[in-house]
Parts: sequence; C-alpha cells; structure tokens
Amino acid sequence: MSTNLAMDKKADLAGPGIGNYEELAGVLPDDYNSLLDPKQTQEAITVVKRFIEDNLCRELKLMRVEVPLIVDVESGVNDMLDRDGSRTPIQFHISNDRDAHPIDAQVVQAATKWKRVALKQFGMHPGEGIITDMRAVRKDYFLDHDHSAYVDQWDWEKAITAADRNLDYLRKTVESIWKVIKGAEEYIHGLFPQLKSDKYPPLPDDLTFLHAEEILDRYPNLPRKQRETAILQEFPAVFIYGIGWVLKDGYPHEMRAADYDDWVTPTGGNNGDTMHGLNGDILVWNPVTRRRHELSSMGIRVNAETLRQQLEITKQLDFLKLPYHQAIINNELPLSIGGGIGQSRTVMLLLRKAHLGEVSVTVWPKILKEICAEKNIHVLE
Repeated sequence: MSTNLAMDKKADLAGPGIGNYEELAGVLPDDYNSLLDPKQTQEAITVVKRFIEDNLCRELKLMRVEVPLIVDVESGVNDMLDRDGSRTPIQFHISNDRDAHPIDAQVVQAATKWKRVALKQFGMHPGEGIITDMRAVRKDYFLDHDHSAYVDQWDWEKAITAADRNLDYLRKTVESIWKVIKGAEEYIHGLFPQLKSDKYPPLPDDLTFLHAEEILDRYPNLPRKQRETAILQEFPAVFIYGIGWVLKDGYPHEMRAADYDDWVTPTGGNNGDTMHGLNGDILVWNPVTRRRHELSSMGIRVNAETLRQQLEITKQLDFLKLPYHQAIINNELPLSIGGGIGQSRTVMLLLRKAHLGEVSVTVWPKILKEICAEKNIHVLE
C-alpha cells in the first residue's frame, strides 16, 4: 500500500463531513430549486416525522419515552462517538447549593448507552423496546450540508435474548426500519405530489446488505468514504455491516466506540475468511446532493464478553470502573439491539432538500450561509 493511500485511509476513519468550505462550494448543486415552499416544508416535516415515529413503534414494538439532554459525568452513559477521543461532549459544572452538592454534567452526544439502562428502568422484556425524540450537541463536527452541531434522532433500543444475537436478527430488524423509511417516502409523496420527479428517482424497495470487507474487496485502493460512494453507484441503498473490526487492509471501515455496538463477534465469511461484527449503517445515494447520505447507525449491543474484548482491543479497560460498564459485566442490563435514525437527515432526503438547514434550525457559519444563498439554498434562521 502506498504511503499516500495509507494516510488517506487513516484520515478517513473518523470525523464526518467535507473537509473545507471551498470543497463544499464545489459539491453543492448549482441547479437546485426547492420543490416545497417554506410553509409547505414545515407542514411536510410535521406529518412525515409523525408517520415515521408511529410506524417504527408498530414495526419494532417500541414505546415512546422521555430522554435526557444532560447526564452526570460520573455515570459513564454519555456517548463518545469514536474510540479515538476526537469528538468530546460539552461539559459544565452545576454549582448546586453553593457547591455543597454540585454536579458535573455533560450535554449528550447520543443516548446510546442511556437507552440500555432505560430498558431496565422501564421493565422491558425481550421483544419490547423504547424510542426517543433525542436531541444532542456535537461540537466537533465540521458543519457542512448534512452535518450540524445540533443533532435530532429517533434513538431506539429493544431488549433481546442471547439467541437473537446473530446476523439474521440484525438483518430482519434493518429490513423493518427500511420498510418504514420507504413507506414514509410513498406517504409524503402522496400528500405532496410535486416531490415526485424524474430528476430524483424514488428509493429502492429493498436494501442491499454488504459486509465492510466485501466492499473493501471491490475497492481496495479507495478510502472508506470513496468506497461508500462507489458502492452506492451500484446499489443506491445499502446496509454496510461489520463496522469497527480491523479489515484485511489493516484499518477498520470506520472507528466505532468499544462500549455499545458489538463489532467483534464472528459472522461467517467468504473464501475461508472470517468476518466480524453485528452492527452497521444504512446509506443511500442522495440524488439532490449527488453524494452518499447516511440515515442510520445501529447494531446488536455488546454483552459482558464482547465488551471486555473490545475494551482490550481499544486499550480502554479503565472504562470497566464506570457504573454503566459494570452493569454490563455483571449482567444487570438487558441484552439489546438499538440505533439512531437521523430525523433531519431522513426528512432532508424525503423532501428533496439540498441542505440540512432547510429542515432544522441551528447555527451555521456565515461562510456556509453565503455559499448556500449563492446556490439558491435558504437555510432556516
């Protein structure tokens, strides 16, 4: 492997988004016109979000629960997103009772670990789960057309049995989620027929399932994001599984935290090669932005054995001192499967929008707003 290729692959392991605003200006479409006016957009956001949440509850047997915006630092339930420590949460001190009973708190980056604790708190049995309207802040993102410091997700989690911890169960769950997303597209396009356009083809009926190793075999000389872009030219909607385990080129497809998704469990393989991982991402080709578009990251969660194994790999065994990790090691939390589905990401795709800021209200740098205005893209203020 060449030195430049190795550097490209390493740089591509973490840190989402486009690299700079000059590149972003060249990426955003020059021929964009929103198919919905601002009022119609708000009406469509409301109904399509309700459709998706209601049908996720129906398909996955979930109930809606409340979710924290801030958590106690000492709990260990905040999400670090990546195992390299490159994206850290906002932390602040609450000087409660004149610092007699203070709390050090963090704004959540995701509710991944909290949800598993919540399954126990709400008495969920195998086959039952929860869904949340999760809001978070991720301050270390590069802000581009589909990455924002403000994050809104349908964060969901479902209790399972030990017998469910396999690739078939993961696949059936992913197919149920895709059924809801595809149904939402048909529903919203029925309410707003102007969204149907030969320029923007509909989502395929089915997802293509591919292990990260299989995609590497197809494109061994491309970094991860370029591999994803290439595979989406063949299959416009994919579920890439096995994300986090080191592939045959010496790099994981992408860095993943060691304490929630299971990326070490063997799942079979091709030509005598063993593949690993019970997690993955749903990605589609976005015909508006003409780019890869991630909708969801999810997986079967670690058990006591795989948590310890993954923390050994990432050299983070000190995490085992935290209450959340102790609860998994001591088998005090339910086995589970779960994930996050980006709300604004999904709505942006279904409403044929070119920028996340057209469907969510947050902060954007002046340079980005100016680039968007030149491209006839008007972000909400």
